[in-house]
Amino acid sequence: MAESAMRHRLRSIIGGSTGNLVEWYDWYVYSAFTLYFAPVFFPQGDRTAQLLNAAAVFAVGFLMRPIGAWIMGVYSDRKGRKAGLTLSVALMCGGSLLIALSPGYDQIGWGAPALLVTARLMQGLSVGGEYGASATYLSEMAGKRRRGFFSSFQYVTLISGQLLALLVLLLLQAILPETELEAWGWRIPFVIGGALAVVVFYLRRGLAETESFKNAQAEGAGAPRSSGLALFKLYPRQALTVIALTAGGTLAFYAYSTYMQKFLVNTSGFSRETATAISAAALFVYMLIQPLAGALSDRIGRKPLMVGFGVLGVAFTWIIFTTLAKTSDPFAAFAIVLGALIIVTGYTSINAVVKAELFPAHIRALGVALPYALANTIFGGTAEYVALWFKQQGMESGFYWYVTAMIGVSLITYLRMRDTQKHSLIVED
Repeated sequence: MAESAMRHRLRSIIGGSTGNLVEWYDWYVYSAFTLYFAPVFFPQGDRTAQLLNAAAVFAVGFLMRPIGAWIMGVYSDRKGRKAGLTLSVALMCGGSLLIALSPGYDQIGWGAPALLVTARLMQGLSVGGEYGASATYLSEMAGKRRRGFFSSFQYVTLISGQLLALLVLLLLQAILPETELEAWGWRIPFVIGGALAVVVFYLRRGLAETESFKNAQAEGAGAPRSSGLALFKLYPRQALTVIALTAGGTLAFYAYSTYMQKFLVNTSGFSRETATAISAAALFVYMLIQPLAGALSDRIGRKPLMVGFGVLGVAFTWIIFTTLAKTSDPFAAFAIVLGALIIVTGYTSINAVVKAELFPAHIRALGVALPYALANTIFGGTAEYVALWFKQQGMESGFYWYVTAMIGVSLITYLRMRDTQKHSLIVED
């Protein structure tokens, strides 16, 4: 490949990844600051009840993700990957600013959680479209030999967004008294997210379109238009495969990452500051190993990594949670959390490219986005709520078995499916 073409490809990948980082920062700020703003939006009660209400709103945002995946998946397949990426970040910007400016329960009563729900619905639409558009864009831009490596940057930036949210929390915890952070300081990260989204909106307008999309447009007369009906009618096996391979992976990811911060406080007994530091440190290392796993998949295939996640997840999830629940040493807790995240790397580092390689270009963005969003809504979006419900019922270990069982379902799928690296439908440009 000519040097200029490589530079063009790298610029496009970096541009797409940067936007993905801001999108996921906006999404995860909600989870990172839940411990502080839950009392602002919901009536006074015990901590678990308030967290349960906030987690329910977090799950509501996931309900819109299949709709966003459907609408913007079709939009990205018909109008271009760049167009889908630009629209998604505009919606995320609006949702973040709405949360930042919303009055609390003491000012407008139940109008406060209603505004919170509205904002999360907007963000759910955005993220639903973001995943399919960005996964497709990075996979198509990457090139065959390094597709696993470059597409892994979707989760690098996803984790970076989550990590940035935690780092903002750590900074605010250091410079603001807890009373001020609970009263108004929690609004700052949402303002930051809205401002960054405006910058990304203009950045994405300058991205190059992928050759795969251009070729699909040129050959459009011979292919059916992207639609939900066409997806499940013409590609039912691929769509169901995406749902099944996602179910255990997305549940494990949310259990090991976003919920883990609450688990460290609510079950292990760490302070909020210590729990945030443990989560941030583990996520940083986790972020760094994503490209290594992606590059490994380019050499040995995607299937061995997914099977490895499935086997280790089934074997160690219950042990991870039960051991962590009794851990009081922060360094030991860090090691356990990192171990869990290393296990789920077998899924997160390559799941985007695996899904993209299952579908032809004319329906790829929708094929990646919609089945993933359905599984993510059912299993990932409800992870915190289910975990807190089990805890409230005095059966916290039930959540550990639930995660184990769903990883087992995905493991069966990994064992039965073909290795997409060897049978990719992404045509090399």
